[in-house]
Amino acid sequence: MGLFSSSSKNKKENLDKGLEKTKSSVFSKISRAVVGKSKVDTEVLDNLEEVLITSDVGVSTTLKIIERIEERVGRDKYLGTNELNTILKEEIAALLQENTLEKQAGFELEGIKTPYVIMVVGVNGVGKTTTIGKLAYRFKQAGKSVVLGAADTFRAAAVDQLKIWSERVDVPIVSQGMGADPASVAFDTLKSAVANNADVVIIDTAGRLHNKINLMNELSKIKNVMQKVIPDAPHEILLILDASTGQNAIEQARQFTATTEVNALALTKLDGTAKGGVAIGISDQFKVPVKYIGLGEKMEDLQIFDRFEYVETLFN
Repeated sequence: MGLFSSSSKNKKENLDKGLEKTKSSVFSKISRAVVGKSKVDTEVLDNLEEVLITSDVGVSTTLKIIERIEERVGRDKYLGTNELNTILKEEIAALLQENTLEKQAGFELEGIKTPYVIMVVGVNGVGKTTTIGKLAYRFKQAGKSVVLGAADTFRAAAVDQLKIWSERVDVPIVSQGMGADPASVAFDTLKSAVANNADVVIIDTAGRLHNKINLMNELSKIKNVMQKVIPDAPHEILLILDASTGQNAIEQARQFTATTEVNALALTKLDGTAKGGVAIGISDQFKVPVKYIGLGEKMEDLQIFDRFEYVETLFN
């Protein structure tokens, strides 16, 4: 995993601040769940189950966590409620570990063959274009050359917004305007990246879910055309989800993972919501790792997700 240009202290402070609403919501609920109890019993577990479900962790993931805690209670015979946070941290970190990328490309792309191609998917309004801009910025800060591809040609605004970000971050963009063939844009972007020895290519795609067949065909076509230039592209199919939408984000993950081979997730707007628990449920339910998290509006507020820091911040 790559290191960040900002200090680890700043990174931790940003995470603490970004998860503040979720943390305070989860903590207050857990406190109510164990009030008057000295040990973890059936009633505490029932209350904890409700806490996790109402924190947008999701039903199936919650039941998995409760089952693991029940096993520990049965094995250790006596567990005090003051140990509950520690147990929760350990079990949730273990759950997230099961869906961690074996080799995660950080912003430095250490040991990764370039150009590294990221195809970005997600519905409109989740922060897709903003996340692409932030990704470009973070890669550039790490000394990498970046090319953007404006293959969301369904909306003129999408192309225009990406152009604005390319100017802000000062990276080149390949576009053909609204109504152009998205696969053609992706092809030209990769050709340009190879010709100019770029390190990273980030391709935006349309976020329409009302017709899954068309979307699936379009994304498949984009992938096939990219592979004519770089045979193993895209290396990352990144699904952008708005954490503040909670269960809607889970439904979007269901739709997109059924449509294309998503292998990484980015959760945006974690700083403005009490629904940060959704990171646990989505990662577990769809077996796709959370790779990036958005914790604010500034360009440096995009972090690579660290499950240990996340769980530590949430339950410490």
